[in-house]
Amino acid sequence: MTHLEKALAAIDEANTADPNLEEGNPAARLYGERMSSELSRLFPQASDPLKIAARGQHIERWTVPRATFPEGKAGYHAWRRNLAGHHAQRVGEIMAAAGYASEDIAAAERMLRKEGIKQHADVQALEDTICFVFLKWYFAPFAAKHSDEKVLGIVQKTARKMSGDARRRVSEEFDLPEPLASAFRS
Repeated sequence: MTHLEKALAAIDEANTADPNLEEGNPAARLYGERMSSELSRLFPQASDPLKIAARGQHIERWTVPRATFPEGKAGYHAWRRNLAGHHAQRVGEIMAAAGYASEDIAAAERMLRKEGIKQHADVQALEDTICFVFLKWYFAPFAAKHSDEKVLGIVQKTARKMSGDARRRVSEEFDLPEPLASAFRS
């Protein structure tokens, strides 16, 4: 088994413990598989650290419940920062156990903490993949539960995080109604 295969298998094993089910599967594991699938489609030449960061993007997410942080925007951002640190630490541990060098581990951890978004190609590739996964599998259920105003705000925030190339691809691949589609054309 290669280092990559060991790392991905360990992430999948950890995420199989997710008690939350989606389509009959542990939600975190399904999310990781979707991330790998989209990364492979969008960035077929991705490095091992990027492949591992994509698969581990939500590793053990259920272990850090949102309810353990204060309500409101500040609490939400604190929760997200805490999650990013948790994901980076767990993926780093898994990569070390799989035999990766410290520089590869540091690269994956940086991606998971989103350090250098819009500046570092691999961090941006991970963010673009996250956004595509959201739009492809999670947007419609999200939109059904929220007001048009909130949905538009989320779509605008999503588009701002993406690279120009990714926004162009969204415009080509998704049939979004106006004004949602316009968020990806700016």
